[in-house]
Amino acid sequence: MNKDTNALKEEVIRISGANPLKCMRCGKCSATCPAYDEMEYHPHQFVNMIENGDIEPLMASDSLYKCLTCFACVERCPRGVEPAKLIEAVRLITVRQQGMNHLTADAVPALLDEDMPQQAIVSAFRKYTK
Repeated sequence: MNKDTNALKEEVIRISGANPLKCMRCGKCSATCPAYDEMEYHPHQFVNMIENGDIEPLMASDSLYKCLTCFACVERCPRGVEPAKLIEAVRLITVRQQGMNHLTADAVPALLDEDMPQQAIVSAFRKYTK
């Protein structure tokens, strides 16, 4: 792992406060993910890729923005790895490097409808207002 990759990995771990080394690869986080079918990389893959320092493909993936940030993976993890926090950290680093968000807070109200759960609205603001 080169110096830049290691620094990026350490930054993700520092921002998230999660420890990918605790993962035992049981897959329970991905099994409970409601966005599983929409994601290129699933929660367990995020954890493994971060552990291995393979973060740039994650930063380029739309999976960053398809994660619902519902924290179902966090609740399901028997080892307390907190995959959603790792995903949020990679998203935050990506937004900071690009200098812009995938979606602005002003655009969220136009996307709302009556059937949208409140958790999705809170998640959108959590995701896009960092």
